[in-house]
Amino acid sequence: MPSKTFAGLDDIEDLVNQDEVLTRQTSQPNFVRMRSHNPLKNKTERPISNTSLQSENNGLIQSNIPGTQSIYLKTWGCTHNSSDSEYMAGQLASYGYHITDACEMADLWLLNSCTVKNPAEDHFRNMVEKGHKMGKPVVVAGCVPQGAPRQEYIKGLSLIGVQQIDRVVEVVEETLKGNTVRLLGQKKVNSKKVGGASLSLPKIRRNPLIEIISINTGCLNACTYCKTKHARGELGSYPISEIVERAKQSFEEGVVEIWLTSEDTGAYGRDIGTSLPKLLLHLVEVIPDGCMLRIGMTNPPYILEHLEKIATVLNHPRVYAFMHIPVQSGSDRTLYEMRREYTREDFCTVVDFLRSKVPGISIATDIICGFPTETEEDFEETMDLCNKYKFPSLFMNQFFARPGTPAARMPQINRQEIKKRTKKLSELFQSYEPYQHQLGKTQTVLVTEIAHDKIHYVGHNKYYEQVLVENEEGLMGKMFQVKITETGKHYLRGKRVSPIISPTIVDSLPKGCVSGATNKAEVKKSTNVITPNGNRRNPVVVTVLILAIVFALFLKRFIFRDNNYLWTV
Repeated sequence: MPSKTFAGLDDIEDLVNQDEVLTRQTSQPNFVRMRSHNPLKNKTERPISNTSLQSENNGLIQSNIPGTQSIYLKTWGCTHNSSDSEYMAGQLASYGYHITDACEMADLWLLNSCTVKNPAEDHFRNMVEKGHKMGKPVVVAGCVPQGAPRQEYIKGLSLIGVQQIDRVVEVVEETLKGNTVRLLGQKKVNSKKVGGASLSLPKIRRNPLIEIISINTGCLNACTYCKTKHARGELGSYPISEIVERAKQSFEEGVVEIWLTSEDTGAYGRDIGTSLPKLLLHLVEVIPDGCMLRIGMTNPPYILEHLEKIATVLNHPRVYAFMHIPVQSGSDRTLYEMRREYTREDFCTVVDFLRSKVPGISIATDIICGFPTETEEDFEETMDLCNKYKFPSLFMNQFFARPGTPAARMPQINRQEIKKRTKKLSELFQSYEPYQHQLGKTQTVLVTEIAHDKIHYVGHNKYYEQVLVENEEGLMGKMFQVKITETGKHYLRGKRVSPIISPTIVDSLPKGCVSGATNKAEVKKSTNVITPNGNRRNPVVVTVLILAIVFALFLKRFIFRDNNYLWTV
């Protein structure tokens, strides 16, 4: 039977049974106790660093060479989660692991979860169970294990907290050995929470042309329906200098578009004595010609006092005139029950001001249909608000009670009624065409993606509206003018009418290459070796690790001769 481990960690608040890891918070150094089955042997202790591991292989040293396996990485949720996955992929690839899309062939699954909605967590749970059935070692990351680490279906799995992604290599390596690792602590400097893992870590961008930068984590709200707060916690912002340096490095690697992301970009800096406008003014100074910046989601309360400065930045030629400002409800009574900390009038003030000061601005919003206390009258107020502004992008969400939230304890509305309200709002949204006024206009677009039909490129105009253009060679990552020839509910179609404007930067990294390498030429050459099963291996890493294994076997033979030891590393 595995031995219990007593580790002085601040990573987990759980008290788990003897088949898992027992952790307690303490200010003392961290130790793991190794217990011998031989009563004549003395117990020994050795320090570890914020990890708790449980051996399941009777102390036998594994023959697997670390850093040579293939990893399947899947992500659910927001752009913040996407950024976390890019960083985890970059660290694993830098260490020698091969990131693969073939889950069946992978040696380990790394699943980065989202806890915002029930369907997302259900899909995540199904993948965990599928991994178990296929006999795959599974590591879970993201908001689900961080917010609810005691859940039965992740019992016994290795967990990576949202602020511990810089230690993904340790967790994967130990999990492949058969150990269980749980890292759920917060990053702190002088006892104060910070943004998280360093922004300078290596990463593999999902799109080599787009850099996602998390400017802060957590938020200042305590919305009654939100589970994300349980995972991301209170606000923790990155310093302006670190964010700007990450942006500069990205442009040096061929990125043409930066997305700022967080749970609430508008709250940025309030914990470190700065603000979002100050950050944006520093960023626009380093954006090259032909490149663009997109500001992520912000809640209404935290930009009310900065509207003039925000409008100034949005009018900058290298910043998209786009804002995502979730209102969630048009009823003050419902907003109060949600603890949204603003009123309908506050939201209208933000929208009216930005529309008056930033010509053509595109504002997207979110609506929750069927919040527990929402009456028919409350919902009609929401309908009225959406009809008034006719948002070009409207994200409609049926309310799902998330476990552990105050809203889950409220009397729930019948699901059929929730579906009825959602359908009614959807019909309103489908009743208008938001882009008809763009027909015949000439606009500048930046192309960053290939459309789903594989026939067109996807570009975005100044207002971050999606523009489809014909697939011409040499357009990817470039800026040029188009004439809008067609409009649809969710897109514009344009024909190129000007020469290509190339950003004053280098070509982007090839897809799948690691950002942040010190020698970019070496990264592009990709010195990894192809093994018979198709995996890529770094020969230097393999050689060093083989020597390490030989040395470990030597130690085992001549020092640790008692095979009755049960290892807890």
